[in-house]
Amino acid sequence: MKSKPLASLLAVALGTLSISQANADLIISEYVEGSSYNKAIELYNDSNSSIDLSDYQLKFYFNGNTTPATSINLSGTINGQQTFVIAQSQADAAILSVADQINGSSWFNGDDAIELVNASGLIDSIGQVGTDPGSYWGDSSAKTQNMTLLRKTTSSADTNSSDNYDVVSHWDALVQDDFSDLGQYQGGGSTNPGDIGACGDAKTFIHDIQGNGLVSPLDGQDVIIEAVVTADFTASGQLNSYFVQETIAEEDNDSSTSEGLMVWLGSNAYNLSVGERVRIAGTVDEYYGKTQLTNITDLINCGTSPVPAPTLIQLPLTSKNDLEAQEGMLVEFQQSLKVTENYNLGRYGELVLATDRLFQPTQLYRPGADAQQVADTNELSTIILDDYRTGQNPETIIYPTGDLSFYNTVRAGDTVDGVVGVMDYSFSAYRVQPTQMPTFTSTNPRTSAPQLPGTGNIRVASFNVLNYFNGDGQGGGFPTARGADTFDEFQRQRDKIINAILAMDADIIGIMEIENDGFGSNSAIQDLVDGLNALAPANEQYAYAQPAESQVGTDAIAVGILYRNSSVSEEGTAVTTDAYPFDDKNRQPLVQTFRHDSTGELITVAVNHFKSKGSCPSDGSANEDQGDFQGCWNERRTEASSYLANWLATDPTGAATSNIMILGDLNAYAKEDPVHELEQNGYVNLTQTTDHSYVFKGWSGSLDHALATSELASKLVGVTEWHINADEPRVLDYNVEYKTQAQIQDYYSTDAYRSSDHDPVIAEYDFQRVKKKSKLLSKQSLWSIPGVWRTYAVEVPAEVESLSVTLDGGQGNGDLYVRHAKKPNPAKFNCRSNNKNNTESCQVSTPQTGTWYIMVPPRWFYFGANLEVEVTE
Repeated sequence: MKSKPLASLLAVALGTLSISQANADLIISEYVEGSSYNKAIELYNDSNSSIDLSDYQLKFYFNGNTTPATSINLSGTINGQQTFVIAQSQADAAILSVADQINGSSWFNGDDAIELVNASGLIDSIGQVGTDPGSYWGDSSAKTQNMTLLRKTTSSADTNSSDNYDVVSHWDALVQDDFSDLGQYQGGGSTNPGDIGACGDAKTFIHDIQGNGLVSPLDGQDVIIEAVVTADFTASGQLNSYFVQETIAEEDNDSSTSEGLMVWLGSNAYNLSVGERVRIAGTVDEYYGKTQLTNITDLINCGTSPVPAPTLIQLPLTSKNDLEAQEGMLVEFQQSLKVTENYNLGRYGELVLATDRLFQPTQLYRPGADAQQVADTNELSTIILDDYRTGQNPETIIYPTGDLSFYNTVRAGDTVDGVVGVMDYSFSAYRVQPTQMPTFTSTNPRTSAPQLPGTGNIRVASFNVLNYFNGDGQGGGFPTARGADTFDEFQRQRDKIINAILAMDADIIGIMEIENDGFGSNSAIQDLVDGLNALAPANEQYAYAQPAESQVGTDAIAVGILYRNSSVSEEGTAVTTDAYPFDDKNRQPLVQTFRHDSTGELITVAVNHFKSKGSCPSDGSANEDQGDFQGCWNERRTEASSYLANWLATDPTGAATSNIMILGDLNAYAKEDPVHELEQNGYVNLTQTTDHSYVFKGWSGSLDHALATSELASKLVGVTEWHINADEPRVLDYNVEYKTQAQIQDYYSTDAYRSSDHDPVIAEYDFQRVKKKSKLLSKQSLWSIPGVWRTYAVEVPAEVESLSVTLDGGQGNGDLYVRHAKKPNPAKFNCRSNNKNNTESCQVSTPQTGTWYIMVPPRWFYFGANLEVEVTE
C-alpha cells in the first residue's frame, strides 16, 4: 500500500528539505553550441519524482559579465528519470522536434557562462561567471564552442560558478551540430519507442504517467516503462490487456499517484504471465478518462519479480475521485460487500457492490438536507465488480460462483467477500477487474411465498405485471406496442405472472400495466383470469371488476382489479374518473368496494398508476425536475393523491365504508410528496421505509404502495413487499432476445421470480379480530429547550398488532423519534415524525417485542405538550 513516509511529511513541514532534495536531483545533462541558432540545454531529473520547473531559471552571462543578459523562466514539469530540453526558437528542426520549451532571446556562445537557478540558489552551472575565457572553456577534446557536450555520469552538479571551470572532467564531446542524443540523457531516456533499450535502463515511471490528477500529464507522449505484470486479460473476449505495476522500491511515496497501468495490446500478441517484469515501449493514451498505454511498438521480458501486494480499499470513500490514485493498481476490499444492483449482469457481466443495501434518499427522508446526505453517502459507497470481458451479452455469466442460471442466481442484498483485482475505469465509473473469484453468499434468499403471519382472513395485493399484452388474444398479433415480441415470449411471461399471483394467495389484486384493450373475451385481463382459473382450485376461481366504461382511460396500459369470488363479492359499482389530474399523464384509477363473505365487512380498493418520473417537460413548471430526488411530474402525481383522497371520501362506488385502501404504483418513494399528501389526508402507509419494491440504479425504494384508512389499518395483521422481482437479475425474465439457446433454457423457469420488475405488495387483515388497546405511557405538560432531549422507554408485549406514539398540544415545536431496543437518534430510528408544531404521530405495525424508546427533542423549544403511547393487541 502506498503511504507517505515520515521523512516526506517532515519535508513538507520544514520546506527547505524538499527543495534541497529536488536541487540535488536536477542537472544540466547536455549542452548544444552548434552553428547559427543551434543552441539548446538539456536538463535531467535523476530522481523518481516529478519536479515543477516553474521556480527555475536559466541565466546566460555574456563576455565575462556578472549580470545575466538573458534569463529564461522555465515552465512545465520534468518527470523522474526524464529530460527537459530548452532550445533557441530558430534552431534546427531536429532540435525543435525534441524541445519542451523554446525561447527567442539572445543565446550563449562558447565564451558565455550559464547558470541554472531557483529560489534556493544555484543548482548547476557551465563556465565561470565574471570571466571571459577568450573563445571557450576546455580544449580541443571537449570545449564549450562548436560542440555538443554530454554530461559524464561521474559528474555532479557544479554549484560554484565563480571558480575555475574544467570542461574535460565534466563532459564528453560530440561534433558540432550532433543532436542525436538530445532529449535522451546518455541514450537511456529516449522518448522514441523504437529504441527500447535494455532491462534496467532508464524509463518513465508509471506514477509520472498517471500524475496526481484525473488526466495523465503525458497524454499522447511516447514512453518506455518497466514494471511487473499483475493481471492477464488477453484471452479471447477479454480486455486484450495486461495490467502492470511498479515494485514498492520504485514507488514515489505520493499516495495521490497510481503505480499501476493498463497496457492495451491492440493487434499485438504477447505471452506473458503474472509476476513477469516487462519493459514496454508505447504511447500514453487518456481513453475516455482511463490512462493506459497503447500503440505498443516493442516489449522485452526482464524475468520475474514479486507481485506487489494489493492496496487495501475501504468503502465508503471520502471523495468520488479517491480511486483515481489506484487506477490500474492491484487492490483488495477486505470488507464484506452487498450486491446493490445486478441490472447489467446479463448484458455486461457486471455487479454493483456497496457497503450495504442502498436506499433512494426520498425513501428514507423527506426532500431536503437529510435526503441529500443519503445521496452523497450512496455515491461514495459503491464499486462495480466487472468480468474483465468486452462486448455484450456474454454466453457465460461468471457470477455467482458456478455461473449464473435461474436456480443459481445472485440477488441484490447477497454478500460478496474477497474482492481482489485491478482497479479499472470505463463507462465513467471505477470498476474492479478481478484476479480471483470472489466468494458469494446468498444472504437474501428467495422465498417460495410471501412471508405473512397467516392469522388474517383476507389478503389484498398490488402487482405491476410489466406490460402484459396478449396480442389479438388468439395467438397472433405480435409484436404488440409493449411487452412480449412473440407468442412464445408471451407464454413465458404469462406463466410467470400467473404463478406469481397464485403464490400471493390474495383475495383482491390490484394490477398495473395490463394491456388497455377492454374486457372482451380476447382482452388481456380476460386472458389473465382464464389462466389463473385453469390452475386455481375449482372453489377458488378469479374474476375482475369492470366499470361502465369500455376501457379504463386511453393510455396503452391500464390498471385492473382481480378478485377471488369464493371469498369476496363486488358491492356497489366499479368506477373510474378522467377528471384532472387523471385526464392525462396519470393513468385513470379503478375503484371498487368488496364484501368479505365470511364476516360481511366492506373494503373499498382504489388501484392506481401515477405518472412516471421520466419524459420531463421543459415549460418552467413545477413538473420539471426540481433536483430534490422526486424526479419530473411530482406536482402532477401529488395532485393525483389530493384528488384521489377527496374523491374516495365521497364513497364513489355507492357502498359506504371506512375501510378504504389505496394501492398501486405511485411512482413516488415513501417520503415523497404524493405519498405524504395521502398521509396528510389520514391514510396510513402500511409498509416500512426500510423495505422496497423496486431497484433503480442500485438504490432501493418503494414505488408500489399500500395505504389504508386508520380504521382499516387497525385490522392489519401483516404486510410484505415480496421480493421476487426487484432483487433478481433482469436476464432471468421471459425475454429471449440476446440469449443463446442454452441461456433461453437455463435462465428461465415458470416460477414467479423475475416475472416483472416491481415487487408485489401484499397486506393481510383480520376482519374478525376484536381490537384491544392498551396505554403504555401518558405524559402531560412536557417541556424542553435546546440541549434537553426527553427520552422514555416502554415495554411492548408479544403479539401486538401496532404501536402508536402521539405528541400533541402546547406551544413550540417538538419532534418524535421511535426505535426498538436502542435509543433513537436523527440518523437511526424505526419511525420519525417532524411536522410543524407539537403534532406528531408514529405508527409502527407489528412492532417487535421488548423495549421501545421514544425521544422527544425540541426543534427549538416546546412546553405544555402531551405524549401518549399505546398498543393494539
